[in-house]
Amino acid sequence: MSAQNGRLGIVMLCHTALERAAQVARFWASAGCPVVIHLDRAVPAAEAAALRRALGDVDAVRFLQRHRCRWGSWGLVAATQDACARMLRDFPQVGHVCLTSGACLPLRPVAEMVAWLAARPETDFIESVAVADLAWTVGGLSDERFTLWFPFDWRRQRWLFDRCVDVQRRLRIAREVPRPLQPHLGSQWWCLTRATLEAILHDPKRRRYERFFRHVWIPDEAYFQTLARLHSARIESRSLTLSKFDRNGRPHLFYDDHLQLLRRSDCFLARKIWPQAERLYDFFLTGKAAQATPVDPQPGRIQQHFARAERQREHGRAGLYMQSRFPRDALERGRTAAPYSVLWGPSALYPEFARWLSDAAALRVHGHLYARDRVQFADEAQVYNGALSDSAALRDYNPRMFLTNLIWNTRGERQCFQYGPFDATDGALECFIATDPNAHVAVISGAWALGLAGLDPAQEAVRHQLATAQKAELALIDRLRSPQARAQVQIWSLAEYLEAPDENLAQVFGMIAPLRRPPASPVMVPLEGFGGFVARARDAGLPLVTLGDYPVDSVPGPVDWRATE
Repeated sequence: MSAQNGRLGIVMLCHTALERAAQVARFWASAGCPVVIHLDRAVPAAEAAALRRALGDVDAVRFLQRHRCRWGSWGLVAATQDACARMLRDFPQVGHVCLTSGACLPLRPVAEMVAWLAARPETDFIESVAVADLAWTVGGLSDERFTLWFPFDWRRQRWLFDRCVDVQRRLRIAREVPRPLQPHLGSQWWCLTRATLEAILHDPKRRRYERFFRHVWIPDEAYFQTLARLHSARIESRSLTLSKFDRNGRPHLFYDDHLQLLRRSDCFLARKIWPQAERLYDFFLTGKAAQATPVDPQPGRIQQHFARAERQREHGRAGLYMQSRFPRDALERGRTAAPYSVLWGPSALYPEFARWLSDAAALRVHGHLYARDRVQFADEAQVYNGALSDSAALRDYNPRMFLTNLIWNTRGERQCFQYGPFDATDGALECFIATDPNAHVAVISGAWALGLAGLDPAQEAVRHQLATAQKAELALIDRLRSPQARAQVQIWSLAEYLEAPDENLAQVFGMIAPLRRPPASPVMVPLEGFGGFVARARDAGLPLVTLGDYPVDSVPGPVDWRATE
């Protein structure tokens, strides 16, 4: 390319927000870039006339005969062809032509972009990927875009579109791709050299190619992308325009709060800008953007940001449940937002366990969150983070959501709470906890019986209470040992735990506060006489199997085991 052919030409395909299109066109022209504008034929005549009047004083702007440009239609390609032909004819000094829309916005100084392209006079910048190598097409069609017929509009006639595709697949219809074309796909927004555009527009087989591409699905993402491979001397398969799409193929909109994100992208242009983004237009269409250091465009710099946003949209944030998007079981990244601990038994063995753990681990430790009368929040709070009430009725309306809301509302602080067989136990809640990777469950099975040791197990009411509690405990242990369980589980029978209580308590503490050194264990309840209670329960026909191999005593009557010497 000669020095006099180093200018940049801008083709704009405009549909809506014409006042913004006029503002951007004037910006390009004032920087020395000729502009050719195509207006969708669907734009009302009055609005089209207003745009022409708004740019009537700009010599470097041209308007075209209007095509109807529906989404994914041939009209978009025809409009682009006409605009490029007009650009090459009226402005022979243009070396590169950049295709943009009325919703595109330049992010860097025009002079910088012109100089950057002038240093690459024979390079075409167009995303062009072979169909066989594609992994990001949306809609289930890749090579079939070229081999099937598409007489129906995908957006307005979706049912007919799908049925037509199904029929052609059953009949094994396959159109022949004109030789020597190799189908490629890519972004609609490109920047091509004069030489490549002239070769495409004056190709002797152009009419044949057009007949073929008129029936390709979304030809604006295939026509130039395929023909550029045939005629280009050198292709960099990327777009200079930052354009991101969601999982449904819809473009992301950029708003005022994306200003710093767009600045970090280092791209020359961005699409699609919200028309009311006053801050973006004010910043990038003035000299403010010129303060940045010139660098190569790097749209990949913000790829992680978009990938994270897309993951959040598709999978949600771990542990966030809300009315607008309720997570689906077995398809989410996480059931709760942060690690937490469920303690079954320690508070029955250690009366001051909650206070000891709170001081040692520097945490607020709850009592029995699922106590039948009320929620026992830490420090006897009646309302906790996120306006969670201590009302048992509200909690029991949905016990699982109560837990997930508590964990979400206290992110950054590990939650620890007591749980036991005398609480308002819920099988669905326990299954949820058992299958939650964030859950840590420490169980000292049978420890709950210490609170009943002063009673007579021969009495029907006491025996029923013991039996009900033991069944609830056995059900919990079965869930925690299920093959589907994902929680971190520590289970001891009371007999096993008492073989090395300090070591076992240190293991529990290590799961809750791994970076802290466990202090001396709290005072344990006296166990004298408890073996006799176990024996009497056995003799009354209720062996307490969850205690493990706990030693029993032959004691004739109840003993006040809680009395200290």
